[in-house]
Amino acid sequence: MAIEVTLNYAIEKQASDIHLSVGRPRSIRISGEIVSIDDKPLTPEDTESLAREITTEEQRKKVEEVGGIDFGFSFGNKARFRVSCFKQQGTYAMVLRLLPSKFYSFEQIGLPKALLELLSRPRGLILVTGPTGSGKTTTLATMLNYINENFARHIITVEDPIEFVHPHKKSVVTQRELGQDVESFSDAVVKALRQDPDVILIGEMRDLATMEAAIRAAETGHLVFSTLHTTGAARTVDRIIDVFPAHQQTQIRVQLASTVMAVISQALIPRLDGKGRAAAFEIMIATPAIRNLIREGKTFQIVSEIQTGMKHGMKSLDDHLKELHTSGIISYDAMMDVAQDPKELANRAVKPVAGAYTVKK
Repeated sequence: MAIEVTLNYAIEKQASDIHLSVGRPRSIRISGEIVSIDDKPLTPEDTESLAREITTEEQRKKVEEVGGIDFGFSFGNKARFRVSCFKQQGTYAMVLRLLPSKFYSFEQIGLPKALLELLSRPRGLILVTGPTGSGKTTTLATMLNYINENFARHIITVEDPIEFVHPHKKSVVTQRELGQDVESFSDAVVKALRQDPDVILIGEMRDLATMEAAIRAAETGHLVFSTLHTTGAARTVDRIIDVFPAHQQTQIRVQLASTVMAVISQALIPRLDGKGRAAAFEIMIATPAIRNLIREGKTFQIVSEIQTGMKHGMKSLDDHLKELHTSGIISYDAMMDVAQDPKELANRAVKPVAGAYTVKK
């Protein structure tokens, strides 16, 4: 039952996650589906023993005190995992996310080259959004690695926990972990401004203080990256503005309109060939028209601007889904499951001969 056996199996099968929970056999997620490794349900002694193999005494003490802990874990030189170790029903449980062992290129993950020009700019805010497990971390790592390889910058990341380890290349890279190197995202950003940064990555904009700090950093001449658990550019803008008190929202619209450069919203969809998942993106580039809509509170019109902004490198999520389906990469049903406007997309997409998808009302 050594943890190494499970980790090696997950790496061999190219799983995205490992689930270790009492009453269920060791399980892994492959192409979006959770499957059992064997037929032996784990006992409380099993999960605690497995947890002890990759946690320190201090980490286990924190689990006992607050109920859980997140941390990064390197499995030799084979792979790196993001680990969530927690208590459930009084027993230990763990979920381990297998992180890619290499940095991908824009072409490999499907990002448009229109974004490359933005990465050379000295200031602005770039947001990567989507549900948990949609590949946001990989997209951010790809963009930071591009900057690291091509520009002499000081890159500061604040993460919970550190997932991709960025070696110094052309840039100097400083990586800080929440709870270990700094107390909060907002505090880390404030302190980062005194550390001669060019690029700042904020792992997640979780609260008002972090959003304020991120916008301020972008305003004061830094390139800032962060994530939100939203779907679509318009919803992302609304989410940020709605966090602020009503009397501040007009001011935040103006600030956001001047600082945001792009919103990348993404989803991962199982491939038809069974070889993992394909990424579908919505790309919003902050053109003068987009900035004006944000400033005037007309975010509901952003979708139309994205649909007509192809020449600027923009693309709607539904358009990209249609491309993936037409190319035979994803199924019709999978396309419709994540579509933003299923009815409209159903009118444009070619339905399969058998098992046609029925749009839910």
